[in-house]
Amino acid sequence: MQRPEAWPRPHPGEGAAAAQTGGPTSSAGAGEPSGLRLQEPSLYTIKAVFILDNDGQRLLAKYYDDTFPSMKEQMVFEKNVFNKTSRTESEIAFFGGMTIVYKSSIDLFLYVVGSSHENELMLMSVLTCLFESLSHILRKNVEKRWLLENMDGAFLVLDEIVDGGVILESDPQQVIQKVNFRADDSSLTEQSVTQVLQSAKEQIKWSLLK
Repeated sequence: MQRPEAWPRPHPGEGAAAAQTGGPTSSAGAGEPSGLRLQEPSLYTIKAVFILDNDGQRLLAKYYDDTFPSMKEQMVFEKNVFNKTSRTESEIAFFGGMTIVYKSSIDLFLYVVGSSHENELMLMSVLTCLFESLSHILRKNVEKRWLLENMDGAFLVLDEIVDGGVILESDPQQVIQKVNFRADDSSLTEQSVTQVLQSAKEQIKWSLLK
């Protein structure tokens, strides 16, 4: 799913690793094993998905690899990305050796992050699916207030689109169907538990009255 790179942007750490071993730092050494590894397709397409408000504060975020292992590193990365993208009309950015596609809606900024050699169209399909799915569950009110009130649904949507960095679904209609099924199943389970507890309370009450 990768595209040929006219201007290679190595993943953070790849250049340093190559320098330590004396190997090439770009795809110039196409015959070298490291060069081949850079071009191998992978199902692990997504590094992170996050949604920020119009002040750059995190509302929802999921990271799928150890590029930013700590919460502090993630927050710094998100702030830097927000500062770079919040005042531009573009929908794609290259930052820190990563490809980032993004979209704004009222007081929200939605971001999908992939590696430096990832196909922008693939990342954009995830972003579009996320936005349209959220638009459905939020009744077209894709803004901070409604997102905060429906955060459980937003996480369900994201989990149906991406799992562990692998794209599961890019069709918003399929995502909504699966989310509705899970929500219905959950509500039935909760209802069943409530009924069992109520029945148990009634039995205890009558046993005490006897």
